[in-house]
Amino acid sequence: MTPENSPLNDAPVNDKNPGETGWERQALERLVMAQIAEQRVARRWRIGFRFLWLALAGVVFWFSLHHNKAATSANPSSHTALIEIKGEIDSEANANADAIMTSLRSAFEDEGAEAIVLLINSPGGSPVQAGMINDEIRRLKALHQKPVYAVVEETCASAAYYIAVSADKIFVDKASIVGSIGVLMDGFGFTTLMDKLGVERRLLTAGENKGFLDPFTPQSKQHRSYALSMLNEIHQQFIKVVREGRGDRLKETPETFSGLFWSGQKAIELGLADDYGTLDSVARDVVKAEDIVDYTRQDNVAERLAKRFGAAFGEAVVKASLNLVPHLR
Repeated sequence: MTPENSPLNDAPVNDKNPGETGWERQALERLVMAQIAEQRVARRWRIGFRFLWLALAGVVFWFSLHHNKAATSANPSSHTALIEIKGEIDSEANANADAIMTSLRSAFEDEGAEAIVLLINSPGGSPVQAGMINDEIRRLKALHQKPVYAVVEETCASAAYYIAVSADKIFVDKASIVGSIGVLMDGFGFTTLMDKLGVERRLLTAGENKGFLDPFTPQSKQHRSYALSMLNEIHQQFIKVVREGRGDRLKETPETFSGLFWSGQKAIELGLADDYGTLDSVARDVVKAEDIVDYTRQDNVAERLAKRFGAAFGEAVVKASLNLVPHLR
C-alpha cells in the first residue's frame, strides 16, 4: 500500500491541530459522551434516592400522626388503662411531664378505660416535673371521675412518690422501696484543691449573688442559709402534697418526712401505701377489667429512626428537599 492510498490520508484533518486525526477525535467524542451519560445516570439515581427519602419521611410522619389514634380505636370496650413511669423523672428523660400528661389525657378521655393504673419503677427526679404530673392527675380525676391506682414495682421514691400520692390507692410488693420524702441539692467544692495546685479563680459578676453555688468559690454562710431555706420550702410543698394525697391513712412519725425510705411491707404499716398488688391483680380484682391497654407514650417510628441514624438522616432529608426546589446559583 502506497502512502497516497493509506486510510489515514482519507481521515479529516483538524485545521487548528493538523496532527489530530479523525479516529482520535471519534475516540475522544465517545469518551466524552460516555462521561455525560454516566453523569446523567448518576443524577437520576440521586434524584430517585432523594424522592425515596422524602417518601419514607412522609410515610413515617403519617404513621406517627395516625398510630396513636388507630391504637386507641382498637381498644376493648372495657379495659384498664396502663401508664408506665420508669426511670428518672426529668424533662429530658422518657419519664417527663409532657409525655406522661399526654398519656394521661388519652387514657382519661377514652370511654372504655374503667380506671388508670400508674406502673411505677423510679428513684425520683425533678420536683417540678413530678408536681406538674400530680396536678394534672388530680385535675383529670375531678373532670372524668375515674379512679387512679399506683402499682409500685422495685422503687417508688422521692419525686416518684410525689406522683404516686395523687392515686386513690397505692399497691406495692413487700420488698418494694417506698418513700424518701425529702429534697436535696448537691455539688462539689474545689477551693482547697485549687489552693494546693496554685490555681487562681477569676470570676466576674454583676450582682453580688450571681456566683452563688460556684464550685470554685468558698461557700458563704449567707448562701448556705439561703439554699437551705429554699430546700425547706420545696420540702414543705412535698409534705403538703403527701398529706393531701394520703389523708387519714398516713400514720406520721418523726421520720416520715425525714428522707428515709422503707420496704413495701413497712410502707403499708406507715400508711404510705395501701396494699399488696401487681398490675394484673389490680386490673383483675380492683378495676374488674382484665384487659390492659398501654397508653404510655412511646417513641414513634420517626423518633426511633432519628435516634438510630442521628442527625445525618435529618440532614440528608433536608438537603434532598432543598435540592428539589429550583434556586439560583
